[in-house]
Formats: sequence, structure tokens, C-alpha cells
Amino acid sequence: MTEEKEVSTKERVIAELKALEYEMTVELPKVLRTAASLGDLSENSEYKMARERQDYVRARVFQLREQVAKLAAIDTSRLPHDRASYGSTLTLKDLNRGEEVTYRLVTPEESDFEKGLISTSSPIGKSLLNKEEGDEVRVLTPNGVRNFEVITLKTIHDQD
Repeated sequence: MTEEKEVSTKERVIAELKALEYEMTVELPKVLRTAASLGDLSENSEYKMARERQDYVRARVFQLREQVAKLAAIDTSRLPHDRASYGSTLTLKDLNRGEEVTYRLVTPEESDFEKGLISTSSPIGKSLLNKEEGDEVRVLTPNGVRNFEVITLKTIHDQD
């Protein structure tokens, strides 16, 4: 069984950005020229759809450029080696349910609760920041108070 290395968030964002920049500068201009050649633009659905796609792609490219800048600004050398922070993976014991859960602390843009990616600005994420193995954590969530114990902590420095 081979272990696949997870593609970093920054790499995923850059790949999406490159694909959308190509679409915006190469593909959409061709589609717009073809649609415009079909005649009256006021009743040309192909042209209207291409313009809407162009507007969406332009906005998404702007968002992705901002996200790349934010990710580049994270100085991992300044993140703690012994406490939870951005990039840390924590295994917690849910003291209310007796279950273990694993979360990775990420930026809001990266968060995906179903995959265990918890934003550092979420209620759980905020409460986990600066915690160490053995710490108990009390989290006020929309569904009520939850209590956890930090079983293991891997900081961004411990991970491949």
C-alpha cells in the first residue's frame, strides 16, 4: 500500500489560478469572438453566457490571488513547535461522547469539516490554538458545550 503525499493548499490554489488565468486569457476571448460573430448581441445567449463566465472567472482569479498572497505571508518558522497553531493536527478525545476525533487547523478558505479541516477562526479552532498534549479544551459550539482532551499534537514542523 503506497502512501500518497497530500497536495498542499497553496499548490491547489496556484493550479486553479493558472487554469482560470488560461481560460480568461485564451479560451474565453475565442468563445466571445465566436459568439459575437453570431449577430445581434442583445439577443445572443451564447455571448451573454460567455460574458457571465468571464465575470465569474475574473472574480475568482482575484480571490485566488488574494488567497495565494495570504498563504505566502504565513511564516511557518514563527509558528510554535510545542503548541497547536496553523497546520497542526490534533487527535482529541471527545469527553462528552467518548470518541476520538482528529482535526487539522487551517485557514478559513481551506476548511472542510467533513475532512477534519477546521478553520483557526471557528469556535473549535480558536479553542485549540496554543493547546498542548494533555490539555482539556472546552468549546462553545452552536450545538452546545463540548469538552475535549488533546491526546496527540503534531505541529506543522512535525509533518512531512
